[in-house]
Amino acid sequence: MKTPALSLAVLLVAVVVVAGCSDRNTSSQKTADNTPMTASAPRTDEWLGKWTGPEGTFLELAGGHGKYDVTVQNLDGPRKFEGRYADGGIEFERDGTREVIRATNGAETGMKWLADKKNCLTVRTGEGYCRD
Repeated sequence: MKTPALSLAVLLVAVVVVAGCSDRNTSSQKTADNTPMTASAPRTDEWLGKWTGPEGTFLELAGGHGKYDVTVQNLDGPRKFEGRYADGGIEFERDGTREVIRATNGAETGMKWLADKKNCLTVRTGEGYCRD
């Protein structure tokens, strides 16, 4: 028959082992490519789809969960880039420059054609796209 002290020691060891293993995946951790490790997708997944700019320009985002296909249509035609979640936006490289798509309003795009819009994405001042 086991003694109460031995049973208590076994129980204590089991609790310590279980507690030590339970905190390994917290929502504040990130993967090696800076994608948040959460059960839900990053906020940038809400941006998927087409965003329009002036004179037939647009920004289209596909993919999700921190990895995106970015299509930018300007007056010279469409160009495609690989994007990824970074610091609350989507970053991609264009012509050797790191660009970051971020949520803004129309005035923050720096474009008079979009100034009255509320739901926009801006790549840089003077390059913005909105949804009505």
